[in-house]
Amino acid sequence: QLQFVESGGGVVQAGGSLRLSCLVPGFTLDSLDRYSIAWFRQAPGKQREGVSCIGDGGSTTHYADSVKGRFTISVDNAEKRVYLKMNSLNPEDTGTYYCAAAPVRYGGVVPLDAETRYGSWGPGTQVIVSS
Repeated sequence: QLQFVESGGGVVQAGGSLRLSCLVPGFTLDSLDRYSIAWFRQAPGKQREGVSCIGDGGSTTHYADSVKGRFTISVDNAEKRVYLKMNSLNPEDTGTYYCAAAPVRYGGVVPLDAETRYGSWGPGTQVIVSS
């Protein structure tokens, strides 16, 4: 059972950058073969949405259209962390960011729009982008 702890959020001006970290204490070298790990976010008054996911041992990544070219998801096996580097932030990126995982049986990633398949949600880390 994976249990996530997110960190790295904060207040940043538009155009700035942040790197979010998701600590996965139960993470092992083969975790990304057995799980699709994703970042989601929820803005105030809005539904939670998928931002990015990684799987297939780290070789497959997907991004929401709204963050393509600006965000990068990566994994550090030794640190047991999944990172989300966010560049060129804008106020629409404001929200609480969460890590979650979805089991996969034969590799691949679970799509970002299949949120109900994701679980082990962390408490989230808040990102505020000021204009």
